[in-house]
Amino acid sequence: MSKTVLVTGAAGFIGSHVAEALLQRGDSVIGVDNLNDYYPVEYKQANIEILAKYPAFKFEKLDIADFAELERVFVGVSEVAHLAARAGVRPSIIDPFIYEETNVKGTLNLLHLASKNKITNFVLSSSSSVYGNSTQVPFKENDSATDLPISPYAATKKATEVLAHTFHHLYQLNVNIIRPFTVYGPRGRPDMAPWLFLQSAFNGKPIRKFGDGSTRRDYTFIADFVQGFLAAIDRPLGYQIFNLGNSQTVSLNEAIETIEKVSGRKLNIVQEGMQPGDVEITYADISKAKVKLDYNPQTSFHDGMKIFADWFAARG
Repeated sequence: MSKTVLVTGAAGFIGSHVAEALLQRGDSVIGVDNLNDYYPVEYKQANIEILAKYPAFKFEKLDIADFAELERVFVGVSEVAHLAARAGVRPSIIDPFIYEETNVKGTLNLLHLASKNKITNFVLSSSSSVYGNSTQVPFKENDSATDLPISPYAATKKATEVLAHTFHHLYQLNVNIIRPFTVYGPRGRPDMAPWLFLQSAFNGKPIRKFGDGSTRRDYTFIADFVQGFLAAIDRPLGYQIFNLGNSQTVSLNEAIETIEKVSGRKLNIVQEGMQPGDVEITYADISKAKVKLDYNPQTSFHDGMKIFADWFAARG
């Protein structure tokens, strides 16, 4: 039976992929996005153009912090896939207030409307950043380190998780919280390392490398992530938190070597010190997602980056 899913952040990297996967399987999607200029708006517009080819897609340009506008689009919605957010650790240190406005107030608006409209299931995209510099690796969903975020961005994401629990407790709203681990792939975010390093490989311009290259990330290919996210939409489970990662870590130095290999280009690297708010490692324990969501990531970092590099080269 098809659903009508409200997808916030539908013009973004992950949001557009989730929306497209829903449309491809026969669901209707109401996509909302404010098309802000955190990165070039033309990338977001291109994603909306892809989605607009599907008759069951409707786009609403609005800000989730605007309660009245948001209320208007809830008519007929059965599920919410909440992916809209101000993203980025470093920019949140410079201007934390816009992060509070979108991530906290916007999520509060959505939770209130979801409970009011008796939404079947609410899937909230949080962040692996909530783990901060946890020493318990791989990261488990019940790690108390999430109470000690080390950037305003991570703090706002943790706040959304706590708000979601409140609405589950008060109104029995089904909420699945997803903590993504460095998702990458075609249509990727141009402020993230996989995109930036590929861009540098293809245009030959210098790229900054922060730290000695020993920091490690759990990189998740977009197709694997989407499979897990759609399962979270389809399974109302009360209140649950899930890590969606690849459950394998790649050092920055290894990532650079892989990018040089798949692009066939040598990177021009400028060495920099570590950045405030950066964490040493992200590493997902995905055992809970495997059991409850049948989550099973299949794409190695090399294979995923090869697909991303081919897409990147084809776009010109």
